Amino acid sequence: MSEIGLAEIFGMGEAIGIIGTLFVILYFSRKQTQSLSVDIETKVLNDLAERMHALHQIVIECPQLIKVISKADANSPEVAYAYDILFTFAHVFHMRKRNVLSDNEWTGWLRWMKSAFEQGEIMQIWKSTIEMEKWFDPAFQQFVDKELIPSETPSH
Repeated sequence: MSEIGLAEIFGMGEAIGIIGTLFVILYFSRKQTQSLSVDIETKVLNDLAERMHALHQIVIECPQLIKVISKADANSPEVAYAYDILFTFAHVFHMRKRNVLSDNEWTGWLRWMKSAFEQGEIMQIWKSTIEMEKWFDPAFQQFVDKELIPSETPSH
């Protein structure tokens, strides 16, 4: 049986150290790549949200232009503004789903959204004026219907 010398042991230790270092580098570079991917997607969503907000500003200034995208009788600044608010809410919802918002930020937004639906006219606009399935994705639509619209409890 051959004996392994001290030089060979150090050589094997060096090789194991190099391989271990490569695995650590691979692990962290993969994590950073995933994080970068989420950052890029979030930037794209933010850019689209800014573009949508600019389009809403035009419609708020000239509500009659809403006819370009919708045949609904929505010739009012309130409905145009409701579109902008709802798209902002949808953007916040999607940022939460992507884990971009912290729990504290989400709680603040959720309170604001619930208050708007409880105290303002946005709930009536959501229910009657806008055909939601045409403008918002199903996940956001379900969120609004389940979380933002107050459930009507029967009185005893």
